[in-house]
Amino acid sequence: MEKREGKTVATRTKEAAASTRETHTGTMKRIALIEDDADIAYTIRLNLRKEKKYQVEHYISGIAALAAVQEKPFDLVILDLNLPDIDGLALCRELRRADETRKVPIIMLTARVEERDKLLGFEIGADDYITKPFSMRELLARVHAHLRRVAAFETSEEEVFRDGDLVIDRARFEAALGTKRVHLTKKEFDLLWLLIRNRNRVVTRDAILARLWDYDAEVETRTVDVHIRALRRKLGDQRIETVVGLGYRYREGAGLQRA
Repeated sequence: MEKREGKTVATRTKEAAASTRETHTGTMKRIALIEDDADIAYTIRLNLRKEKKYQVEHYISGIAALAAVQEKPFDLVILDLNLPDIDGLALCRELRRADETRKVPIIMLTARVEERDKLLGFEIGADDYITKPFSMRELLARVHAHLRRVAAFETSEEEVFRDGDLVIDRARFEAALGTKRVHLTKKEFDLLWLLIRNRNRVVTRDAILARLWDYDAEVETRTVDVHIRALRRKLGDQRIETVVGLGYRYREGAGLQRA
C-alpha cells in the first residue's frame, strides 16, 4: 500500500512539474477542455499532453469555464454539449458574442447524432463537431488542423476588402454592409475570405472542405451548403454564385446589381 501511495505522489509531482513547464513554454497552446465526463476528460487530457505542445485546462462547469476563457482567452476550446449547469450550445453562443473569444476555434463533442443538432452547432458558431464515440487520433488531427489554420491566418498580411457597400476587415475580423455591421461566425468569415481570395473563380466543395475543415471530400459536404446559405442570408444572394456540380464563386461587383 505504501508503495502504491508513494507512486501516486510521485505521479502527481511529475504532472505538476509538467504543467509548470507547459505554462512557461512560449510555444505551448492553451486548450480549454469543457467536459463533465471524467473518463473522457482524462483520456483527452492524457493524449493532448503526450503531444508536448498543449497546456490543457479542464472544466466540469460550463459557467466556470466561460469566466476563465473570457478572463484569459485560450487558443482552442473543446466543448461538450451536455454540461451539468449550462447547455453547450448556449455556452458556444456566449463565446462567439464576446470580442475576446469570438475568434477562438471551438470543437464540439456530443453524443447527439441528429443532423439538425450538428447544423445548429455550426449555425451558432462551432468550427467543428465530433460525435461520440470518437478516436483520439481524429480529435488530435482536428485540434492540430484548427490551430495551424489560426497560425496561418495570423501570420498573413492584413487586408481590407471592399466591394460596393460591403467591407471586410480581415485584421479586425469584421464585416459591414454600408453603415451596418454584419455578425459572422468564425467559420463563416473564413469561408467568405476563401471565396474572396479566389473571387470570380470557382472554389469546389472539396477544396473548401479540405481548406476549412480538413474533411475527406465525401464527408459532410452539406456543411458547406449550410454556411453558404448563412452568408447569403447576411450579405445578399447575389454575391455568392452556385456553380452546379462544381462549387461556389464570389462575384465581385454583383452586390451593385441589387435593386
